[in-house]
Amino acid sequence: MRAVRNVHERIIPAPADCVGALLDRVSAPDDPIFPTPVWPAMVLDHPLGVGADGGHGRVRYRVTAYVPGRSVRFDTTGAAMGQGYHRFDVEPLGAERCRVVHILELTMPVRRFLQWKTAIQPVHDTMIEEVFDNIERGALGRPPHAPTRRRPRALLVNWLFWARPRAVPVPSHARLLHEDVPRPDFADAWRLPMLPGMSRDPRDWRHVLPFPVRGTADRELMTGKDASHLDFRSSIVIEDDTVTLATAVRLHNTRGRLYFAVAGLAHPYMARLMLRRAHRRLAFTARPAGERNAGASADLRPGGEAPVTGAQAQ
Repeated sequence: MRAVRNVHERIIPAPADCVGALLDRVSAPDDPIFPTPVWPAMVLDHPLGVGADGGHGRVRYRVTAYVPGRSVRFDTTGAAMGQGYHRFDVEPLGAERCRVVHILELTMPVRRFLQWKTAIQPVHDTMIEEVFDNIERGALGRPPHAPTRRRPRALLVNWLFWARPRAVPVPSHARLLHEDVPRPDFADAWRLPMLPGMSRDPRDWRHVLPFPVRGTADRELMTGKDASHLDFRSSIVIEDDTVTLATAVRLHNTRGRLYFAVAGLAHPYMARLMLRRAHRRLAFTARPAGERNAGASADLRPGGEAPVTGAQAQ
């Protein structure tokens, strides 16, 4: 067995009560500090408090200690990270300064320790520093002076473990697609979860497929192209918690059937690839949680400033 102790801390030039109010909202629907959607959201089965179970990604834990506005401790309950805990603490350093500390202490087998050193620690270190960035955004109403730079190894792990589309029936509410191709010769659909902070506007998903737009609706954007041998349409369909890429093809003649007999073999792979690529790109360009969810703590900032948006910061 090997022991791990990992400590991050940062001085925040804001009152401890302001920072503590942000900590109290971790895992809430409007969580202002966890760095979603680039990294997995923290999800608990109850509001933050002793006994709440949950985790982020494959890491599972339970809240075992909680002092509102000051401290919260999570003890691991699964094997993904070994046995131990992680915790956040907010320590006042006077009226207008505080220290935020994150401590991780684990005991794990040698094999798990090697995984920690090679793949998990770079992601963990990046996530915690981005948590601190979001605390600064929420507490100060502006971006951090030196935002965290994501390490190449962390980005590689992020790419490797990014969600992969799963096959689903063509959504019945893909109205544009059904109206344009009511009796397709081929149809399929691929779906990914919609992550916190990602755009629900189908127009922002325009570049999943590089073809002309053939129609838009509140939650659907359809692209497509007509040719002498076949017509195809692809729709991005947005629901509250999912995004779906649905495709319908209409074949006109023998040439179209021969062409699609070959192209149809590559289509599922290409559809999954392009949806996953757009999904990850939009996650990385989403506004940070500390910017989009910080409003509820604005009245605790010095002077009660409103949060600074990305556009204002630029």
